[in-house]
Amino acid sequence: MDFLKVSSKSSPASVAGAIAGMVKDGVPVNMQCVGAGAVNQAIKATAIARGFLIPTGVDISCAPTFSDIEIAGQSRTAIRIAIYVHKIPSAANQLGRDASEVR
Repeated sequence: MDFLKVSSKSSPASVAGAIAGMVKDGVPVNMQCVGAGAVNQAIKATAIARGFLIPTGVDISCAPTFSDIEIAGQSRTAIRIAIYVHKIPSAANQLGRDASEVR
């Protein structure tokens, strides 16, 4: 499984664009962060991406997990964040009507 590797120096707007693009392409989105600063940037990126996607009828949520990884021969604990995609029902679907009936 591939991960978007997010660091404390990552631009949240750039990561958000990557998340939104992957969601639109139907590609699973998973991020990997090591350290509090990296987790902060990843969560900000998720919030920004959500703002990009909601107007298109798609919402996202995330689920964090811990993972033991090795970096330069040292064992580290990473936070992995999985992004879940949710379709937003249209107003017509919520009311059980055709779109032509909604005014």
